[in-house]
Amino acid sequence: MNVGLGLPIGDPATLLTWAQRADAGPFSTLGLLDRLVYDNPEPLVALAILAGATSRIRVQTEVLLAPLRDTALLAKQAATLDRMTGGRLVLGLGIGGRDDDHQVTGIDMRTRGRRLDEQMAVMRRLWSGEPYGDGVGPIGPAPARTGGPEVLFGGFKPAAIERVARWGDGFLAAAAPSWAGGLFDTVRKFWKEYDRDGEPRIVAQVNVALGSAEVIEDARANMHAYYTFTGMADRMVAGLLTTPTEIREAIASFEDLGADEVMLYCYGLDPSQVDRLADAL
Repeated sequence: MNVGLGLPIGDPATLLTWAQRADAGPFSTLGLLDRLVYDNPEPLVALAILAGATSRIRVQTEVLLAPLRDTALLAKQAATLDRMTGGRLVLGLGIGGRDDDHQVTGIDMRTRGRRLDEQMAVMRRLWSGEPYGDGVGPIGPAPARTGGPEVLFGGFKPAAIERVARWGDGFLAAAAPSWAGGLFDTVRKFWKEYDRDGEPRIVAQVNVALGSAEVIEDARANMHAYYTFTGMADRMVAGLLTTPTEIREAIASFEDLGADEVMLYCYGLDPSQVDRLADAL
């Protein structure tokens, strides 16, 4: 079972410390959230810097809100980062649920899922070296991974889960073990219906904080602010795992469900959590 770290978004200046400690430890992946109308670092820019400061750990968007971005430029950015990191990029994609993020980019929320499907068709074509179309040639560079970086999709509705089998390589599950199993089964069902080879890669996510009472309260406050728009912030914060035992039990539960990786998402800013989480494993 691989274990990755979801990075806190509150202070971009500390992320180099987080990344370098994680790269020296047992962690497999660095993940970073995406918002536009929020006080967070832009994930592709931030992960490019973190990839340059590390040597082995994967860098993952979790999830990048693709419909907010120009398709051809996103394809080029992703291919560049994948090529320059030697294939360490994992492109986690989703449609987003915040109206303000879509409002400032002029994207209609009602058609964002359809737009993501259209984007994937274009990006897969470009990553394979084919012309853009309409008399426009290919857009390089070629990614390190044939056909483009690994693409994972997040979401809960059937259309989002079907997208994993249609366009992706795997699934990002921001769900507790108690109901993640049903989502995993649905992903695998669609995978077979689309006659895909092998198995989808499944990456689970849990929210964690390890440290003093101040570290845990900082994490709870940051989580609450991030999830306020859902109307379920209190419920989300209540699910924060704050002891090594809770974290190990959650990892074991996801392993039993067949997950390939668990991302430990951190909202507290103290980078010493990296070492505490490593010890907890």
